[in-house]
Amino acid sequence: MSAEIANIADKDASLAELERLAEVAQDVLRRCRAAGADETEVAASVDVGLNVSVRLGETETIEHTRDRSVGVTVYFGKRKGSASTADLNPDSIAKTVEQACAIARYTELDPAAGLADAARMARRFPDFDLWHPWDIDVERAIALGLEIEDAGRSVAGITNSEGASVQAGQALAVYANSHGFVGCERGTRHMLSVSLLAEDASGMQSDYWYDSVRSPGDFQPAASIGLRAAERVLSRLGAQSLSTRQCPVLFAPEVARSLIGHLLSAVSGGALYRKASFLLDACGKRVLPEFVDLIEEPHLLRGHASAAFDAEGVETRRSALVEAGVLQRYLLSSYSARKLGLESTGNAGGVHNLVVRSGPDDFAAMLRRLDTGLYVTQLMGQGVNGVTGDYSRGAAGFWVENGAIVYPVDEVTIAANLRDVYAGIVAIGNDVDPRSHLLCGSILVERMTVAGA
Repeated sequence: MSAEIANIADKDASLAELERLAEVAQDVLRRCRAAGADETEVAASVDVGLNVSVRLGETETIEHTRDRSVGVTVYFGKRKGSASTADLNPDSIAKTVEQACAIARYTELDPAAGLADAARMARRFPDFDLWHPWDIDVERAIALGLEIEDAGRSVAGITNSEGASVQAGQALAVYANSHGFVGCERGTRHMLSVSLLAEDASGMQSDYWYDSVRSPGDFQPAASIGLRAAERVLSRLGAQSLSTRQCPVLFAPEVARSLIGHLLSAVSGGALYRKASFLLDACGKRVLPEFVDLIEEPHLLRGHASAAFDAEGVETRRSALVEAGVLQRYLLSSYSARKLGLESTGNAGGVHNLVVRSGPDDFAAMLRRLDTGLYVTQLMGQGVNGVTGDYSRGAAGFWVENGAIVYPVDEVTIAANLRDVYAGIVAIGNDVDPRSHLLCGSILVERMTVAGA
């Protein structure tokens, strides 16, 4: 293990570092109070990582990272000022506090500014099993990357590689505010990935695969990642376009969650108070079919976004976002809640593990339900209008007939309005992709417009 990573990988060392960050945060709070601030919040963090990439059997990059930051936000009445530094030296801290206070004295009054309500601060801090440092050094990381790439390159038909990468990361964070709240978090995140190429008379194709985990013991076998990437790219050879048509579309789990992501953006407080959402005033109304539930589960063990409190210290809790297709609430920070005349939902910083309730169908059954239509495995471009809900994105995947894949497809565009997409969801598979905080299976949409190049 590298010296940088070893510095906080040990349990006692990581806890000692958290205590140091908490002391820094409390020192900042004292300085801001002495400077006359009415309220203050501090976010301090240390991120340590190792990133190794290999390509064609050779080491390409070795990167050690150690990033530190302290962000200070002060409130003088309803005037807000923020400043940050990467230097924990007391002189740098003092200058950062001075800058934040100076900014606050010259900003406009904002009636919604201020800390989250003191009564909403988290009081319990369970262990969600998020801390699993990876005992890996550079040599072993290189060997693992080569193993992944070699497994993929060994498959007949693979002609080139864009490389494999091995990433090990650890993060420590403290959030504190002048309510007396001090919250400490630590977590690890590790990733393996590879991208491969294949070519035939019809042209060249590329594809990839990856795994992302909290604990290295949860990784798929390294060789299987290379083999899966090879399988995906070879299946894309001979891809065809399609004539323009309307047909059912099945989204693979790794792209289906983007549909859920667009819904989350539309019901977030920032979009709502700016009136930049196609789901304005949707709370209490049906936005998805009756069989669909979206449940926020912030306390999942080893969850990708598990947390006891949000970015403002507000306690997180299990709750429905959508129940029986009806939107139950928005995603609000204290600021956006005040702008809307509502209360914080504990979502400052985003959603904490959203579980999309799946049906009984596995992937094979979802293909049968698709019957004849487009199975999408890749999406390209950013053609989503959050104000109108208009959706148009480049796509690639496979044409399916009678529940069986017939040939690969690329260079097509899929389009619809997201309101119609959500209303037209026919089924959600149980083939859930666990590599994200949005836990979603494949999604079958009754009808979309598919246009060829």
